[in-house]
Amino acid sequence: MVAEPYDAPSLIRTKRDGGTLDADRIGWLIEAGTRGAVTDEQLAALLMAVWFRGLDADELSHWTTAMIDSGERLDFTGLSRPSVDKHSTGGVGDKITLPLAPLVAACGVAVPQLSGRGLGHTGGTLDKLEAIPGWRAELGLDEIRRQLEEVGAVVCAAGPGLAPADAKLYALRDVTSTVDSIPLIASSIMSKKIAEGAGALVLDVKTGSGAFMTDPAQARELAATMVGLGANAGLPTTALITDMSTPLGRTAGNALEVAEAVEVLQGCGPADVVELTLALAREMITAAGVDEHDPAERLASGAAYRVWRSMISAQGGDPDAPLPRARETETLTADRDGWLGRLDAYPVGIAAWRLGAGRARRGDPVQAAAGVVLHAKPGDPVRAGQPLLTLHTDDAALVPRAVEALAGAWTVTDEPPAARPLVLDRVSAEH
Repeated sequence: MVAEPYDAPSLIRTKRDGGTLDADRIGWLIEAGTRGAVTDEQLAALLMAVWFRGLDADELSHWTTAMIDSGERLDFTGLSRPSVDKHSTGGVGDKITLPLAPLVAACGVAVPQLSGRGLGHTGGTLDKLEAIPGWRAELGLDEIRRQLEEVGAVVCAAGPGLAPADAKLYALRDVTSTVDSIPLIASSIMSKKIAEGAGALVLDVKTGSGAFMTDPAQARELAATMVGLGANAGLPTTALITDMSTPLGRTAGNALEVAEAVEVLQGCGPADVVELTLALAREMITAAGVDEHDPAERLASGAAYRVWRSMISAQGGDPDAPLPRARETETLTADRDGWLGRLDAYPVGIAAWRLGAGRARRGDPVQAAAGVVLHAKPGDPVRAGQPLLTLHTDDAALVPRAVEALAGAWTVTDEPPAARPLVLDRVSAEH
């Protein structure tokens, strides 16, 4: 039996007491923790020490590198077109990946979008796409490369070989109240994104009530931290900070959001979804160095919709198949005339979750047809008795708790509210 070069308690004590750890010690902690030589209890103590003490720039870089080195790295440099990836920190109604990936591919860029499933009130991209009959999320590396070459875009599950240390650390963070640490969030996201091997990365960092980072200053700090990690790793990275105080679009729920994404790809759809899709597409094609195409034109011409159909078909899905429809619906109405002044994203997300669109624990099933449809957005005029939201579920017993979550979620005002910008800021390595 080979002796370990360090002992975990002394390294945990160093971090707990405000000291710093060098690359070798951090590398050993992550590697030994992944293989079980450092126990879960010790890793949990380390995470809590990091939560309290933070990581300086060097420590964070070493921590992220060690997480990447715990698994494999993908490489898409041999493709015939440049590649760029996108990551969103998640929100309510955030179906942007669905129209964005085929749109950017229609502009001549390869989009390897390795995505995840939802947890809590934010939906997962794979859950949405699995509402399409026949579509499969699990692809091998050869299948991913072939689809990128032939179609231009792939949205699929990240395999267990990418940054396996992150899966272990995230599971511990989830049960030890250490999720909300900017260094731990940044290293978790960026270790996987750097390991994915795309040529550039664009981040959509949400802020507002329905976002993970509700405070705009914290969202900007997270964005700047991730952009810096990308730059240090040689991965050109930019971030948009976007508003998530109100749900994106007019749907929250898996099949409902797929249908809305298809509307966008067919040249319709809600204005905010179109706006953010185009803003991120422009960032992505610029990052890839392919900015001679206008994404708005590719959306209007149907080119992006054709890529969508090919992308779904390539993964076994039927783009023409009817999407699941909920067996039960309930509509909530306005109690007076006026303007919809506020529609809070967080309770809408909780309602969709309680209706069956989300999960409380990893591995729980979700209802494909469950969710919430919004009939009005802030700034729209409303009349007494007018439908504001319709709840969709396969289980009528779930409706009362969803309605309970929506108590106080909106206001009707005598004057229209001030318009809120959707894109709040842009963060790059130069700023």
